[in-house]
Amino acid sequence: MNANSALQHFSQRLGHQFSDESLLQKALTHASSSNKKDNDNQRLEFLGDRVLGLVISQALFEADLSAREGQLAPRFNALVRKEACAEVAEQINLGDALRLGRSEMRSGGRRKVALLGDAMEAVIAAVYLDAGFLTAQKLVLRLWGERVFKAESHVVDPKSALQEWAQGRGLPTPVYTDISRSGPDHQPLFTVEASLTNGEKARGKAASKKAAQVQAAGALLAIVKDMK
Repeated sequence: MNANSALQHFSQRLGHQFSDESLLQKALTHASSSNKKDNDNQRLEFLGDRVLGLVISQALFEADLSAREGQLAPRFNALVRKEACAEVAEQINLGDALRLGRSEMRSGGRRKVALLGDAMEAVIAAVYLDAGFLTAQKLVLRLWGERVFKAESHVVDPKSALQEWAQGRGLPTPVYTDISRSGPDHQPLFTVEASLTNGEKARGKAASKKAAQVQAAGALLAIVKDMK
C-alpha cells in the first residue's frame, strides 16, 4: 500500500475526511522519519494535548454536575494520560499509518505507547486545524466513548499512591533521582529512581522525566505494597 492509500484508509478509520491532507501527513510523521525541521508531529502534539484537555474537561464537567474538583481531576488525568491516548490510537490502528524512521520501525515503534499517544494527540490537532473545534470535539467524544463516563473519581496515580503509603507509615516523601538520559534528541529515554528512607528503591524508564517518575513509583509500590 502506497503512502497516499495509507492516509486514505486511516482517514476512513478515523472518521474524518481532511480538506488539507498535509495536516494528517504531518500528524503521522515521527521525528525519526523527517529530514526537515518542523516537518514532524511534535508541534501538533503540543496543540492536540491542549485541545484534548479542553474537550475532556468540558465533558466531565457536564457529565457530573455534582462532582467536586477533587473528583474531576483524577478522572481527567486518567482520560488524557499517554496510555489512554495510545489505547484509542490502537483502537483505530493508528500505528499502521505512522511514518517512522528505519530504527524505530526495527524496534517496534508502531506499538510503542509513547509514539502512539503522541501521534493520537497530533491527529486531534490536525482535525482541529482542518475543521475547527466542534469537529475535533465530536471526534474526541466519539473515540473516547464510554471511557468518559466510566472514569473513576478515586483513581490515584502511582506517585500519589506511593506518597500516601509513605505518609501512612510515618516516612518522608519519596525522593526521585535522575539517573541517566540516553537516546537521540528527538526520542530521549530517561531513567529515574524512586527511593524511600527505609532503603527500598526502584527505577523507571520513559520518554519523559515525569513518565519515568510515574513508572519508578509504580515499580516501588509493587515492592512495598505488602509491607506493614
